[in-house]
Amino acid sequence: MWRGEIVKNPNCSASPMATEQTILVGKKPATNYVIATVMAFNAGVKKVVLKARGAAISKAVSTAVMVRDRFLPGKVQIKDVKLLSDKVQGQGGRERTVAAVEIVLEMA
Repeated sequence: MWRGEIVKNPNCSASPMATEQTILVGKKPATNYVIATVMAFNAGVKKVVLKARGAAISKAVSTAVMVRDRFLPGKVQIKDVKLLSDKVQGQGGRERTVAAVEIVLEMA
């Protein structure tokens, strides 16, 4: 579920004017996530949460900075950053701990 999916937050209404959207950052190029984030804001979403883990964390950070500084300067701000860890099943059945991040972007 984490790799490159865009999901609707279950706490939001099903209407197209939802106030929050979650974007899961994964293997795709960062520009794909930038475009998805900008499209969400242009569609009227007030808050976008970028979630990533492992190697995709740097891509999520790049996405947030590109949206804030290049695509919607002065309109979007980074409200919150949460650093987390997830336990995942590794190769051979062993459990591993993987770093994760959630970046909350809001319209200013």
